[in-house]
Amino acid sequence: MISFVLRRLLQGVLVLAGVALTVFFLFTVLPGDPVALLAGQRSDVATRAAIAADLGLDQPVPVQLVGYLNDVSPLGLHPRDSAAVAKYGGVAVLPLGEKSLVVKVPYLRRSFQSNKDVLSILLDHFTGTLWLALAAMLLAAVLGIGFGVVAALKPHSWLDRALITTSVLGISVPSFVAGILIAMTFGFYWSHWTGLNLTGQLYETDPFTGRHLVLRNLLLPAFALGIRPLAVITQLTRSSMLDVLSQDYIRTARAKGLSGYRVVVGHALKNALNPVITAVSGWLASLMAGAFFIEYIFNWKGLGTVTLRAVENLDFPVVMGATIFIAFLFVVVNIVVDVLYTVLDPRVKLR
Repeated sequence: MISFVLRRLLQGVLVLAGVALTVFFLFTVLPGDPVALLAGQRSDVATRAAIAADLGLDQPVPVQLVGYLNDVSPLGLHPRDSAAVAKYGGVAVLPLGEKSLVVKVPYLRRSFQSNKDVLSILLDHFTGTLWLALAAMLLAAVLGIGFGVVAALKPHSWLDRALITTSVLGISVPSFVAGILIAMTFGFYWSHWTGLNLTGQLYETDPFTGRHLVLRNLLLPAFALGIRPLAVITQLTRSSMLDVLSQDYIRTARAKGLSGYRVVVGHALKNALNPVITAVSGWLASLMAGAFFIEYIFNWKGLGTVTLRAVENLDFPVVMGATIFIAFLFVVVNIVVDVLYTVLDPRVKLR
C-alpha cells in the first residue's frame, strides 16, 4: 500500500509539472497585454515598463519559465536572507552558496488585479466549490440509486422506460445548458412558487441578525451540476441491480420466504452498490472542475467564478494557479479512489 501511494504521488508530481509547463506556455503566447490593462490607456512608456519589471514580464521567456517553476515547486532555490525565505512561508533546509534550498508551500504568485496572494484567493473560493460539488454528488447519489432500484424492480415497464429516457437526456444535455434552463425556470419564471432565487450565496449577511446559512440558495446550482452524474448513477444502479437480482442467492432468499424489502435492501442492493460507490467517488473531482460554468450562471462564489473573471481581466496568475490547483485536486482524489477500491472490494490488488 505504501509503495503504491508513493509511486502514485511521484506520478502526480510529474503530472503537475506537465500542467505547470502547459499553462505557462499557453498564457505566455495568448493575445492580450495585462500591462496595458493595469496601466490604463493613457499611461506612458515609463509606467508600463515599471509595471512589466515589477511583474517580471520584461524578462526573456526561458528566465520567466525557470522563475515560475521555482515558485510553484514545493522545493525551490531562494536567497538565503530570512526575509526572502519568509516571503514564501518556507524553511531553508540546505544552504547552496548565496541561496538556500527551501521547503515551502507552492507560491502561485500574486493577482495582477488585486495584488493578493493567488493561493489565498483560491482557498477563499474553494469552500464554495467544495460544498456545491458535495451537494450535487449527494443529490445525484440519493436520487440516482433510488431511480435505479425502481427501474430494476419494474423492468420494461413504462416507469422503467421513462427513467431510462430521462437519464439519457440528462447525459446528453451539456451542464451549462441545463444550468441556464434550470435557473430561468425555477429561479426566475417560477420563483414566486418555488421561493428560490436566480443567484445567491451559501452564507448571507443580515444587518440585524448577522451572517447565516441559506441552504435554499444551494438547491438550484447543485441540481444543475448533479444532473449528469444523476443520470449515470441511475443507469449504473439499474444495470447492477438487474445483474444481482438474477443471481442464485437472491432466488434462494426469496424461496426462504424473506420479504421483498429484505431481499432488495439486505441482499441485492448491498452487493449492487460496489460499482455505484466507485463511480460516486470518482465523480467528485470532475464535479469540482465542471462547476465553473454553473457557478458563473448562478453567480456562486467559487473557483469557477473567480477563474472566469480572471480570464476576462487577463489576470493570468489567478487562471494559472486555478488550473494547477484543480489538477492537484484530481491527483489527490484519484489516489484516494484507488485506495478505496481495496476497501470496497478486497479482490482488487494495488500494483
